[in-house]
Amino acid sequence: MKLALPNPSGSVFELTPALREEGLRESRLSPRRRMLLPFHRGQADLVQRMINFMQPGTYIRAHQHPREWATETLMVMSGCLGFVTFDAEGNVLTTHRLGVGGLVDIEARVWHSVLALAEDTMILEIKRGPFNEEDKVFADWSPEEFSDGAPAYLQWLTGLVESSPDPGR
Repeated sequence: MKLALPNPSGSVFELTPALREEGLRESRLSPRRRMLLPFHRGQADLVQRMINFMQPGTYIRAHQHPREWATETLMVMSGCLGFVTFDAEGNVLTTHRLGVGGLVDIEARVWHSVLALAEDTMILEIKRGPFNEEDKVFADWSPEEFSDGAPAYLQWLTGLVESSPDPGR
């Protein structure tokens, strides 16, 4: 299963209309309902920069980035994003509904998940590199992607973000 578009090369990257449409098209066709466009030039880069093209129904399992310096910044470029934080037991701490221009920034070791609340949601994601598989730890209390429990869990999270006041504000 295709997870990402290829990293670009060269000293300047531009998100062209054609590349934007390719990312959105790939996200619509993907069984995961999302497609990543990394635009840092390599996995060893010290700043990882990506665009995540997302469709409603994509399930990004709750996770954290455990390394001390593993901050993450997300900014909505189009559509609408739900962002949820949890405590270590899986209790919801905050819900955020972010429109175009909305931004969240989290420190290391924050349990979180993101949800596409509108068709063709695009987010800019920036994390410190280099890429390391050990920097993403999934929560045992959240269903695995494509598991039988994932759709109901995603629906529950979406309902929290869409219908309840944000307890974090």
